[in-house]
Formats: sequence, structure tokens, C-alpha cells
Amino acid sequence: MMSETASDQNQSVRYGAGIRFSLESELSALGCSRALVLSTPQQSDVALNIAGSLGDKAAGVCSRAKMHTPVEVTEDVMAHAKAAQTDCYVAVGGGSTIGLGKALALRSGLPQIVIPTTYAGSEATPILGQTEDGIKTTLSDARVLPRVILYDPELVVSLPRDLTVTSGLNAMAHAIEALYARDRTDESTKMALTGLACFVTALPNVIRDPSDLAAREHTLVGAWNCGAVLGRVGMALHHKLCHTLGGSFNLPHAQTHAIVLPHATGYNEAAVPNLLAPVADMLQGTSAGTALWDFAKSLDAPTALKDFGLTENDLDRAADLATQNPYWNPREIARPDLRQLLQNAWAGHAPGT
Repeated sequence: MMSETASDQNQSVRYGAGIRFSLESELSALGCSRALVLSTPQQSDVALNIAGSLGDKAAGVCSRAKMHTPVEVTEDVMAHAKAAQTDCYVAVGGGSTIGLGKALALRSGLPQIVIPTTYAGSEATPILGQTEDGIKTTLSDARVLPRVILYDPELVVSLPRDLTVTSGLNAMAHAIEALYARDRTDESTKMALTGLACFVTALPNVIRDPSDLAAREHTLVGAWNCGAVLGRVGMALHHKLCHTLGGSFNLPHAQTHAIVLPHATGYNEAAVPNLLAPVADMLQGTSAGTALWDFAKSLDAPTALKDFGLTENDLDRAADLATQNPYWNPREIARPDLRQLLQNAWAGHAPGT
């Protein structure tokens, strides 16, 4: 059964098994006829299948998306898109592919359709993170918000277990930070709690039975809520740390979010325990940071940054970078405390140890 909802940001959002095959009608509704299908190299087969369903409305497939949206890749793909007379982009994948689509839309003004294959939630936001000369920066611009999202649970059935877990925790991180955002509203808090509840309920189910389409669709509803709330309020320490670790040390996006989340939550919980209490209650714990740590471990999520190439010698530089141009945060960011947080996340220790 297919369902549809629409955000208040001029974005059509649809759910349903097989909904990816309605892509041609979405192109027609946008007045487009030359779609460049984007993916990572790893998902080129899915992209080719979707491009094949478009027939002559496909301008080709470009499988060059990379983590953290390097500017040099975007510029190369822009040249290819112009040569192919592209009039819209279809991003098939997770945050890397969606980031490339957003970067292309920003430069060209062309519309995007997104078919997510992970739970990162980037498709629901007008936010773009790009990396140039080893520094990742973010911007918010209405031009980068995709016009259409097609959430097809069949496409996440084959999502590997480890990416299912880390991608889900990545999405949850958006909602956690929305709970204590300076500009939070009743609406944003409701969306954040809805997204968190979807993942807390459905992630264990899809780990037990990856083919459970109802549970998979539930996680996609969670992905939209967590992603959409990211575009409505400001992010804080967690996202600053992950942008630093990803952009400057090339750590993998979802895994980094999964590892940092309990630590950043525990750090801020000391200042806003009341705002994070619903998270502890939802996870049946006494502390939000510790409860998230236990939840992640129950799903066999990664716990140590050292397992992804970060060295202990990198931690001082990471702490320095993370305290430069800091995001607003509910708790003062003291470098010694931040350095200890990074030490624990690097070693795989529990939050606050």
C-alpha cells in the first residue's frame, strides 16, 4: 500500500513498496525529460535499473558520488550533466549520493528527485555539507531541498546489517540534537520524538528480519521525521564533531555518527537532563547517553573511532578543530572535556568514563 504526505517546505514525500517505478510520472509532473541518475560506485546496479525504467527520459547514470561531497567531484559531474543536457537529477542512495545531487542543484538550479537507500535523512533537509581542501562546511539553501522523495522499503531490504544500524543511529542523532536545539519548537520536538520512536521500535525488528517490509517502511518514516527536523532547527556539538571528523580525517559518515552519538548526548545531558529525559524513558534507561550506548551495543554498532583509521595522535588536532567556530551548544564546550569525550569515543569506552 502506498501513502503520501507533504512537508511544509514544498516537498512531496511518498512511501510504498515498488514506488520507485513511479519515477517517470514524477518526472512528467516536474516537466522534466532528461534525468541524470546519480549513485555511488557500489550502487551503480540499482541506478542502472532505475535509469532503464525511464527509457529515453534517462540522460545517463553517473556513479561518482563520494563521502562528504568533495567539491572537485561535483564540478566534474556538473560538466558531464551539461554535456548530457540534463534537466533534473535523480539521486539513488544515501547521504553521499544525496549530497552530490544537492550540490549539483545548488549550482544548476535544476530539480531533484531522491530515492533513499539508507536512513540518513539528508533528503528531507535544505542543508548541504561540502568538503574542499580537507575542510567540511555546511550551508542551508532552499535550492538544495529535493522536490520529491520516493521511499521504497524494497530498496532497504538489502541494506547490510552494519549500515542499517549505523544509518539508523545517524538519523537518530538529528532528532536527539533537535530536542535541545536553541530554536526548538513544539512541532520540532514532536517530529524528533516521532522519529526516535520509529527507530527504537523498528531497528531491532529489521535486524531480526531484514525482509520485514512493514518494519522497513516504519524506519523510513523515522528517517523522514529525523531528517526533516534537521532542516528546521540548529544542530550542536554532535554534528560539529562529526563534521570535523568526517571532513578533516575522512572518517565514514554513518559510523562516525553512531560512535559519537552516546558521547555527545551524555556531554549535553549534564546541562539539559529534562530535555533528554524522554530519550532515557523511551530506551528504558536512567541516562540518555548511557541508554543510547546500550541500545547501540545491542545492535552490534561500532563503538570505537580507532577502528576507522583515526589515530590517538589525531585527537588533539580534532579537539582544536572542533572548538574553532563552534556551533551553539546547550553546555559550554570546554576543550579538556571535549578532548576526554574524543578519547572515550576513540577507545570505545562508555560515555563519561
